[in-house]
Amino acid sequence: MCSLLRHHVIFFVLLASIAGNAQTTEQKALEEKRERLQSEIRDINRLLFAEKKEKGNVLDQMEALDKKITVRQQLIRVTNQQSNLLNRQINTNIRNIGKLKTELQKVKDEYAAMIQKSYQNKSKQNRLMFLLSSESFFQAFKRLQYMKQYTDYRKEQGTQILAKTEELARLNADLNEERKVKEVLLAQNKKAKNQLFAEIQAQKALLGTIRKNESKYASAIDAKKKEARKIDRQIELLIRNAIAASNKKSGSTSKSTSKFVLTPEAAIVANNFSANKGKLIWPVEKGIKSQGFGIYSDPVYPGIKHQSNGVIIATDEGSKARAIFEGEVIAILAVPGGNKGVQIKHGNFISTYYNLSELTVKKGDRVSIKDELGTVYTNRSNGQTRLKFYLYQDTSRLNPEEWVYRL
Repeated sequence: MCSLLRHHVIFFVLLASIAGNAQTTEQKALEEKRERLQSEIRDINRLLFAEKKEKGNVLDQMEALDKKITVRQQLIRVTNQQSNLLNRQINTNIRNIGKLKTELQKVKDEYAAMIQKSYQNKSKQNRLMFLLSSESFFQAFKRLQYMKQYTDYRKEQGTQILAKTEELARLNADLNEERKVKEVLLAQNKKAKNQLFAEIQAQKALLGTIRKNESKYASAIDAKKKEARKIDRQIELLIRNAIAASNKKSGSTSKSTSKFVLTPEAAIVANNFSANKGKLIWPVEKGIKSQGFGIYSDPVYPGIKHQSNGVIIATDEGSKARAIFEGEVIAILAVPGGNKGVQIKHGNFISTYYNLSELTVKKGDRVSIKDELGTVYTNRSNGQTRLKFYLYQDTSRLNPEEWVYRL
């Protein structure tokens, strides 16, 4: 019985410990995610909304509201997950406490029965007779040792289970305190839901304004698409020119303008770049992704699709674009009527940084990771500072979100 009881206690304690550790790890991950989302909302307010008298065009306003609503919805979901996880953890510990209390009561009952039986049988005399009936001194010593060990063991079992029960009770008390903290979080979540509702209403009001003047909105969309196409064409033309020049310089007879012929040194850089997929640094020190890569629906007319061949990052005024990896500056972009850009070759990978007002590098420069390339342009009409970032392998477009850490 004692051995079985010990195994039960160990099982319950291990079970509680494993479950507690797993839930603690999950809780920490959720808390980190919640803090990231809160930080992103602060950045959205600062970079896309706050302290700007000029609101920009309706397209910018719609995209900013859409971004903010999406992030706030994620924040609400994460906070709900935290609350649910805490409730599960508290309930698990309550059950474990109940089980250990039951085991403890069994030990107490058995111990009380043993004491009562010893008293009824005049335990001192019986124990003395048990010792005197020994056939040898060694047997008497072993019997005395057994009696002492048995009594000590029963006391120790009760003490251990009581200690574990108190430990779980303390843990449960801590969790109850944490639940109170999370109740504050839930109150904040309620506030976030109210803010979300207000933002959705603001978006609806803006939609109404836009739909009263569809031609103006359509003109803004067309202008944005034309600018994107113009930049995309120049980026891809410069890449093809760079491939042709690089292959000619390397002595290759290939006339291809779609694929670099890599020297051994360039192959090493390309392999290192590829090995860092998902771990590359951001092309600015601080910022938020305001537009992702690929095809996306128009926020006003979902039937209209847009295509983004790179990502757009909103950042603070005066921010510097920086190299995401070591490489060579192969081209300087100067789009007519637009701003400047820099292209860097990393083996057969090309990173492009566009919408710069000032450059600190020139064609042919070697750069290291984090080297400054230029100042990101700030639009004085709406106060926005946005970097357009593109990534290619030879002439194939890549999704920067898959390569840059948490982009």
